[in-house]
Amino acid sequence: MGKTFVEKILAHKAGLAAVVPGQTVVVEPDIVMTHDNTAAILKTFEGIESGIKVRFPERHVIILDHCTPAANETHAKNHKEIREFVQRQGLPNFHDIHVGICHQVVAERYAKPGLLIVGSDSHTVMAGAFGALAVPIDRVEAAGLFAEGRTWLMVPQTFKVELSGEFQPGVTAKDLILTFIGDITASGADYRCVEFHGPGAAAMSVDDRLTVSNMIIEAGAKCAYFAPDDKTREYVREHAGGEWIEFHPDSAAEYERVFHYDLSKLQAVVSAPHNVDKVKPAAEMSEIKVDQVLLGTCTNGRLSDLRAAARVLAGRHIAPSVRLLIIPASQQVLVDALTQDLIRPLVAAGGTLINPGCGPCMGNHEGILAPGEVCLSTANRNFKGRMGCKESFIYLSNPVTAACTALTGVITDYGTWRKNNA
Repeated sequence: MGKTFVEKILAHKAGLAAVVPGQTVVVEPDIVMTHDNTAAILKTFEGIESGIKVRFPERHVIILDHCTPAANETHAKNHKEIREFVQRQGLPNFHDIHVGICHQVVAERYAKPGLLIVGSDSHTVMAGAFGALAVPIDRVEAAGLFAEGRTWLMVPQTFKVELSGEFQPGVTAKDLILTFIGDITASGADYRCVEFHGPGAAAMSVDDRLTVSNMIIEAGAKCAYFAPDDKTREYVREHAGGEWIEFHPDSAAEYERVFHYDLSKLQAVVSAPHNVDKVKPAAEMSEIKVDQVLLGTCTNGRLSDLRAAARVLAGRHIAPSVRLLIIPASQQVLVDALTQDLIRPLVAAGGTLINPGCGPCMGNHEGILAPGEVCLSTANRNFKGRMGCKESFIYLSNPVTAACTALTGVITDYGTWRKNNA
């Protein structure tokens, strides 16, 4: 019987000849990522015994991103405790407040095919875009990994998504993953690995694959997988470097469910409040007025996203009723965007540039909504209260729809905007 990606990699990591779905294995992750929540994790870890030391310091990556710079004394104290912990334990892979969102930093500096990456954040799954096994863990598990360096995982069942065709103008990978979540529901892939295959997957850029993998958790999935190819290898050589092992599913692998999508037939969609799986065509939502547009985050804050928005916004100005926030996913993205002159047209159009970080995406600071306000965001979640106010409304879209919406003041897809501005 053929094996899926997750069956192959978990067998390898566990030192077993083979594993099957439902089996529990003990593994040692290659990378353990934590962020601002390291402040809580270290308290659990240091409570195990006096003077305890991190067992494998080189495996831990700590990135401050969730509230950076600190918005209040509580966050400032947490950051201070984390910096002192890093120094006390001699941890080499620490990234302070300026470096960017943890998932993007992992993608730019650490992720490689064949790695087992765990992180104390649900969107750790994003690194599946590289053919890594990237899964979220909770804070107690993270504390245990600081102490022991190993954890357990249950082998998941696997779904297969076959992709063909290429995206139409104004339609992006964000629309693919939102459509998939809308079709399968927010719990439809609970504890499954979701593999993406076919010529459509091969045609997608690394940025596209990162967006899809980032949001697979919104369908309840344990992990995502794109097969490593020349695009992957070129990116990894440029960023993380070094050597790696690739795991590819067998052609005879058995899948619990198989889905098919023709990318050329997808349309721009929007996820409506207050659940990610409430997906509707963007063209049918032109009656929705917005107060704020958020362009960025770990889902759509990469260079290609900023470029797509800049093409729409260049030489134009946002609607007077709209606030446009621009959040590059990392310092490197910001530097590259400045070098390529992508920031100037966004700011000239009326956008407000915010430092790389999570900021308003999770309701910490730098763009909190007021009661009754509406935000169209390129982020990954629109739960009630997600952006700091339970009486506000968050819609999710791709970056092109976000740019068009910022210009009109109502939700506007690219096709409609182009027709009205030919």
